Amino acid sequence: MVIQALAFYLFAALAVASGVMVISSRNPVHSVLFLILAFFNSAGLFVLIGAEFLAMILVVVYVGAVAVLFLFVVMMLDINFAELREGFLQYLPIGALIGLILAAELILIFGTWVVAPDAGQTLTAPILPPDQLTNTHALGQIIYTEYIYLFQASGLILLIAMIGAIVLTLRHRPGVRRQKIADQVSRRREDVVEVRDVTTGSGA
Repeated sequence: MVIQALAFYLFAALAVASGVMVISSRNPVHSVLFLILAFFNSAGLFVLIGAEFLAMILVVVYVGAVAVLFLFVVMMLDINFAELREGFLQYLPIGALIGLILAAELILIFGTWVVAPDAGQTLTAPILPPDQLTNTHALGQIIYTEYIYLFQASGLILLIAMIGAIVLTLRHRPGVRRQKIADQVSRRREDVVEVRDVTTGSGA
């Protein structure tokens, strides 16, 4: 029990410290690396509570795909962060408003825990007995029955994020020839094919 408590405080402290370094690091590449460290520590916390499937998904999907994608996007965009910091005060009111909304949501969540501490247990009751229900089975049963619409909405959000990353990295450079499918399909045979009558012995 003592080892589990020490592991929890170690993983939690490293996860919080990594999260702080993600938003405070001046180098964007270092921010992505600290984000990967935060994912690993969060996976350790999932293992401590018995959610080994979520821990594996966090490492495989987020560290192996999303975080690496962030790193490649940051390196490909070559953003001038000095110019972005110049307009910091301009967006400060919007950032403060978003921070207040998030703080109000956190207060409501903690208030729910105080008012109704047993409310979370009503959503975690499995249909099958606990000894016959694996972690992966229980997670799939909840996601694809109770939260199927929210699951589909999260898929749409990830699709929009992927399209946004493609749009940001797509650059139109002058002088570069690009393929235009509509022009190729709509052209006529007479415009691209020329038939000539070549006499024998005169060559092509």
